[in-house]
Amino acid sequence: MDIEKFADMINECKNIVFFGGAGVSTESGVKDYRSKDGLYNTVKDYGVPPETILSIDFFEEHPDIFYDFYRTYFTSDVEPNKAHKALAELEKMGKLKAVITQNIDGLHQKAGSKNVIELHGTTKKFYCHSCNKNLEFEGVMDEIKSERVPKCKYCGGLAKPKVVLYGEMLYDGVAELAIEYIANADMLIVGGTSLAVQPAASFVRYFRGKYIVIINKTATDFDNNADLVFRESIGTVFEKVMRNL
Repeated sequence: MDIEKFADMINECKNIVFFGGAGVSTESGVKDYRSKDGLYNTVKDYGVPPETILSIDFFEEHPDIFYDFYRTYFTSDVEPNKAHKALAELEKMGKLKAVITQNIDGLHQKAGSKNVIELHGTTKKFYCHSCNKNLEFEGVMDEIKSERVPKCKYCGGLAKPKVVLYGEMLYDGVAELAIEYIANADMLIVGGTSLAVQPAASFVRYFRGKYIVIINKTATDFDNNADLVFRESIGTVFEKVMRNL
């Protein structure tokens, strides 16, 4: 049975890395982009697609619309699901050495994971787009929730979430760190991602270890390289495998 094989692989390995995407968080109620309930199919009031709103050019030119969108889709309280919690537990067991995520919601940390590499940044931090000073999170969020464009208290510049918007490069050192963990892992678990978003998806090709396990509801270009492929809910898979450890 595949779950038992998965558990055996985890028991055998000592340096496991998890690489995850939007599908990890959708089970917590976070919207992804492409599914029938995703942002592309639910955002109809702005006249432009989400990836335009979430671009650096749009942020600079229309911060009022950007933050209206941000307030609607990125400020709701969501909780970690079974997958987040299982990964945190695997880290406590000494098996999982890093979570590499394309998500920006902070749910891995909320579940208890310590070593989380956030490829696209996080909605849990803000800084000034002009002077680059870090800004107090709660103060900025109060402004956003009050339907105001948040400004820097030091220079008056635009406050910006520490998120990699379309048109921006990944933050310095993040890609290199992710690749280093993947290259040194003896097991790579890929979950909740179709491996279609570049450059992050290309990082998987640096893996040289024993086992690759893919957990995703749709096919990925890397399925043929995997030792196990699961097409069901990532939370369900992790719940089952944790019972077998």
